[in-house]
Amino acid sequence: MTAPRRRVGAENSLTRTAILEATEQVLVEEGYAAASTRRVAARAGLKPSLVHYYFPTTDDLLIAVYRRSAEWANEELAKALADPDPLLALWHYTIDTTRTALTIEFMAMAAHREPLKAAIAEHSGQTQALQVEAVERALGERAKELPPVVLVSVISALGRSLVMEAAVGAGKGNNEAIIWFEEWLKRQRSLA
Repeated sequence: MTAPRRRVGAENSLTRTAILEATEQVLVEEGYAAASTRRVAARAGLKPSLVHYYFPTTDDLLIAVYRRSAEWANEELAKALADPDPLLALWHYTIDTTRTALTIEFMAMAAHREPLKAAIAEHSGQTQALQVEAVERALGERAKELPPVVLVSVISALGRSLVMEAAVGAGKGNNEAIIWFEEWLKRQRSLA
C-alpha cells in the first residue's frame, strides 16, 4: 500500500508565488547549488516547513519554477511568431537576454535532475513545433529548399551560443555575427 501524498498548498496562493519568486532570485543571484529549501524560505521570509508544504520535494519546487518561466517564454514566443516578420522576431526572441541567467541554471540542473530534464525536453518539443510551423509559413515555397526545422535549429543554436558566450564575457565577433545573421534572415523573407 502506498503512503498517502501530503497535501500541497493552493496553486494561486500568495505564499506559493512568494516561494517561486524567492527560488528564482536564489537561482539567478547565487546559482542552483544554493537553492536549498532553507535558503529559499529565508529569502521569502518563511519557515522551511512551509516551502515543503507547497512543494513536497526539491524537484517539485524546481519544476514549478521552470514551468513558471516557461509560461513567460511561451507568451514571448507567441508574440514573436505573430509578428509580420516571424523569422526576425524569432531571432530576437532567441537572443533576448532577459532570462539568460535563469536559463543557464535550469540547463545545469537538468544534467543532474531527471524530472527537470524531462520538463525541459517536453517544453522544448512543444515550442519547436510552433516555431517550425511559423517558419514554414514565413518561408512559403522556399521551405522546400530551406527546411524549416533546420532553420529553427540554426536560429536556436546560434542564438543560445551567442547569448551564453556574452553572459560569461566571451564572444569576440558576436556582434558581427548577429548583424550578419539578421541581414541573412531579412534576405530569406524577401526571397519567399
